[in-house]
Amino acid sequence: MNALPMKPRFMIRMIRWIVFLGLTITLFSQVALGEIRTPDSSGYPTFNLPLVHPKGSEQPWQGAAPSIQTLAVTPDGIVYAGSFGMGLFRSKDKGQSWKSLNRGLTDPFLLSLAVVPGKHVYAGTMRGGVYRLSLKGEQWEAISQGLEDVEVKSFLVHDGQVYAGTGEGVHRWVEADHHWMKAGIGLEKVLVPGLAILDDGRLLAATSGKGLHHVQLGQTGQSKWIDSQSVFVDPRERLPHRYLRVIAVNQAQHIFLGTQDGGIFRSTDRGVSWVSLSRNLPNDSIRGIVPIKQDVVVATGKGIFRWKHDQQQWVEMNEGLTRLAIQSLTISGTGDWYAGTSSGAFRSDDGGAHWKNISQGFGLQMAPRGPYE
Repeated sequence: MNALPMKPRFMIRMIRWIVFLGLTITLFSQVALGEIRTPDSSGYPTFNLPLVHPKGSEQPWQGAAPSIQTLAVTPDGIVYAGSFGMGLFRSKDKGQSWKSLNRGLTDPFLLSLAVVPGKHVYAGTMRGGVYRLSLKGEQWEAISQGLEDVEVKSFLVHDGQVYAGTGEGVHRWVEADHHWMKAGIGLEKVLVPGLAILDDGRLLAATSGKGLHHVQLGQTGQSKWIDSQSVFVDPRERLPHRYLRVIAVNQAQHIFLGTQDGGIFRSTDRGVSWVSLSRNLPNDSIRGIVPIKQDVVVATGKGIFRWKHDQQQWVEMNEGLTRLAIQSLTISGTGDWYAGTSSGAFRSDDGGAHWKNISQGFGLQMAPRGPYE
């Protein structure tokens, strides 16, 4: 007799589902923004300052080491690490300790680094353009003249010239004019995540969405970028890929090209033809390429692997890596290997056979804001 009629019972169920869905959407939104709060954590910090001495009983949100998007090493072994949200760090002892160097750096979201030996380190950012720092200084100089609110994804230093791959094509720094100039025409409105150069003066640009382009340096007048018309076909899914991420050239002038999700390709004839090296590579998201003689080492979304030319196979090099989402990879002139990951950095002293976490000096990043907030 006390049973509710069918229609009111249906409405009550609907109200319960609406409330449940509302809470679920709210929770999902907080996760997507990089923060999630418990009901009693209204004071939870959302800024990027590191929490130096967290106490588990008092602060459940202890953060993590920042994502190290880019690394650069000077000829004498000084390491620069660019983070996504906490700016730049420098180490003079192979990562055993780090010093934050952010004075004058207004955008802490770093995407690329380059060193001009004996002079400067250049930093490309998400929204603040380019900054440079004297190798003996601690104050950044903003040098974004000629770059209009674009992300700076890559650098190339060649014959004392600095080239930048940006969201508006490729630019060259002209010191006399203190200004960035277009390096060729035809790559406007396209992101260039990778730059490399051949010994015949051809500058190669790996683009995000428009494949591989090249321009001949040293010509009089404004040169035009040429689409290589190269086809990069994923051997697994048989899909073509034009979203490229990284490019490198070895001493034999073999070109290695990494895609966003289609693996790595190699050309032994200066870009005329290409062969995939990804058939047995565990992950197709290529974030870094370092050629070593006839071998090549790649950083992927699931670790570091080396292509052994004599064995014609990939060898895993992840022992000691507790973070496998690799963001950057570099090998110093002294033979030390450095890897930047989604949370901190690692060093290998034995050619990548074993890795050691060197993130202790970075501090902790607390629920980082997005770069556009």
